Amino acid sequence: MQERTLAIIKPDAVGRNILGQIITMAEKNELSLVAGKVLRLSKEEAEGFYYVHQDKPFFESLTEYMSEGLIFVMVLEGDRSIDRWRETMGATNPSQAEEGTIRSRFGESIERNAVHGSDSRESADFEISYFFKEEIDTK
Repeated sequence: MQERTLAIIKPDAVGRNILGQIITMAEKNELSLVAGKVLRLSKEEAEGFYYVHQDKPFFESLTEYMSEGLIFVMVLEGDRSIDRWRETMGATNPSQAEEGTIRSRFGESIERNAVHGSDSRESADFEISYFFKEEIDTK
């Protein structure tokens, strides 16, 4: 089933100039880039995006990190795009990520793990509209 998911290339990966390699990995897994932009989140924007984690102990460091540099946000489309992108990313902790995944190749730590991806259709709808409400039809 065709669907869309939000993907973010995080500040650590943008800073290392590996956007092209990550986008290529998505494309090789039959995910099409339908929208994308480079931006820098304010601390408040990062807090709004990650609001679901506001009660977790890592919330402060996550939002600080996500607002420290440029990110690339993109909408990927394809058959089972949410699951497919999550498989392409690998486990959150790069040391536990399967060989050949983005996080096994490029992740530096559990927080600086190169990429983000929506974890459900509901999350994807919220996340896509958070960054692309004006640019694309989110439904």
